[in-house]
Amino acid sequence: MKRVAVVDYGMGNLDSVARAIEECGGRPIVTDRAEDIESATHIVLPGVGAFGDGIRNVRQRGLDQILREQAVVGGIPFLGICLGMQMLATRGHEGGVTEGLGWIDGEVRRLEPTGQDSRVPHIGWNEVALTRPSTLFTGVDSGHDFYFVHSYHLVCHDKEDVLAVTPHCGGFVSAIARGRIFGVQFHPEKSQRLGFQVLRNFLAL
Repeated sequence: MKRVAVVDYGMGNLDSVARAIEECGGRPIVTDRAEDIESATHIVLPGVGAFGDGIRNVRQRGLDQILREQAVVGGIPFLGICLGMQMLATRGHEGGVTEGLGWIDGEVRRLEPTGQDSRVPHIGWNEVALTRPSTLFTGVDSGHDFYFVHSYHLVCHDKEDVLAVTPHCGGFVSAIARGRIFGVQFHPEKSQRLGFQVLRNFLAL
């Protein structure tokens, strides 16, 4: 059974993510301890809230170092969810400019409404259109709906990092991938059957 570190930095829907991982056949450990992260086969960084608060909490706990060592250097499969994906960026612009983890060349900016159907915050089901094939979406056709709750989005400077887009507020990046580092703006734990398929695919890495 895959041992999955669900990173606890004081923010996020940790219990629902852990339950979903368990239902998908993984063994979740909700933790902020370096030794738990070091012994994990997979790492999930969930999150709901403001970019600056999230990064500050991650750094205050010293989690930025161990996450980088395991995921970026060590190649352990990593999945950032919602804010967890956004924090991988170079910087965020929520409540001022805050430096991110810097794993993905990009910036986190507020969604800008483009019409009546582009409300902010973006809450509910919406299409996820794949821009290239990925094992993260094995068994999931492009264009299916997933569940979102957010007001900010990741603007990738390198198109090679983009895995999927969603047509809201003129379009935004809804999934990224670089090597074995993945991120999704939607909540797989709230996206029913297809969300669980994404989690199973991640655990199969």
